[in-house]
Amino acid sequence: MKLAFITPEYPIASFEGNIGGIGTFTKNLAEQLVTKNYGVTVFIHSQSIEGIFIENGVEVHLVKKKTFKGGTWFTNRRYFNKYVNSLIIQKKIDVIEAPEWTGFTAFMKFKCPLVIRLHGSDTYFCDLEHRQVKAKNKFFERKALKGADKIVGVSNFVAERTQELFQLNKNIDVIHNTINTTLFTPNHKQIKSKSLLYFGTIIRKKGVLEIAKAFNKIIERDATITLCLLGRDTKDVVSNGSTITLFKELLSEKAQKKVTFLNAVPYKEVIKYVQQSEIILLPSFAEAFPMTWLEAMALEKKLVTSNIGWAKELMVDGETGYTINPTNTNEFAAKILALLNDKEKADEMAKAARNRIITKFDFEEIFKKNIKLYKNLV
Repeated sequence: MKLAFITPEYPIASFEGNIGGIGTFTKNLAEQLVTKNYGVTVFIHSQSIEGIFIENGVEVHLVKKKTFKGGTWFTNRRYFNKYVNSLIIQKKIDVIEAPEWTGFTAFMKFKCPLVIRLHGSDTYFCDLEHRQVKAKNKFFERKALKGADKIVGVSNFVAERTQELFQLNKNIDVIHNTINTTLFTPNHKQIKSKSLLYFGTIIRKKGVLEIAKAFNKIIERDATITLCLLGRDTKDVVSNGSTITLFKELLSEKAQKKVTFLNAVPYKEVIKYVQQSEIILLPSFAEAFPMTWLEAMALEKKLVTSNIGWAKELMVDGETGYTINPTNTNEFAAKILALLNDKEKADEMAKAARNRIITKFDFEEIFKKNIKLYKNLV
């Protein structure tokens, strides 16, 4: 069986954009498929250059964005659709998969069945953040979803909420995200005592501003605790300014001295920073089934996460770490201090977190579910 993936991002050296969960997921699944002798082609759309290369057995196509004043949305889609269809015919690709984000596949017709995987649409995230979605984004996302031969969600929460938001009346399967725990192994030898880490995009919806507020309270209790934010800065949707600048403005004078910021680093280096930190903070307001959470749990880290929607499918409060409402910064701070002060219980929860990934989100079992999904369309 030959498979293909459409993606706006892919973690490779020649990719110029930012990498999020979609890119990480696509790379992990594509390379796993290759190890099982499936042919895999990845199409990265809307790029500044065009190119083809092989990485770890995956044939990757950078497809250039075709612009036209006032009609780029149409010319770019038409060119991409034609480009991909020629490869589907040439390579005899059986199934192609795309994310629903901004509805890139709207109005496209492919020469093989199309799977759309719900990683979280703009409509979905705006709903969770109580923001108004752009009408054109919702229009394209609805059109893309209705044009899919099969829809699969990465969590029950994203599947159910997407069904409601777009009134789809379609059967949506759920296949949770997973990671290969043999590649994410615990290493507690170089942990920096009393170190807190957030890793991911520095953006309001990830709860980073709540981290600042909670850290102000924490530093009053223990001035030796440190905090690091690892990830790229973004323009805030409310202030239109830098989110890191907003974060710094929220910090007390005492807290400012204990916070460091690291710009996005290569994917493999992120793991080292996670391993060296004592506690991981992931208080997001909007996710589908986050890869960062899976990674931190697999690395056997002490965790404080949000308790919203998808979280209940992944975390177990008091067993795999603590889950909180990010807006309750008093509780947020208290749970972080609890992990630091009761190391025996914190260690037990960290081990339980890794065990939950191994037992409930087994890499091989979820891979089999994906293969079954594809085979049912052929």
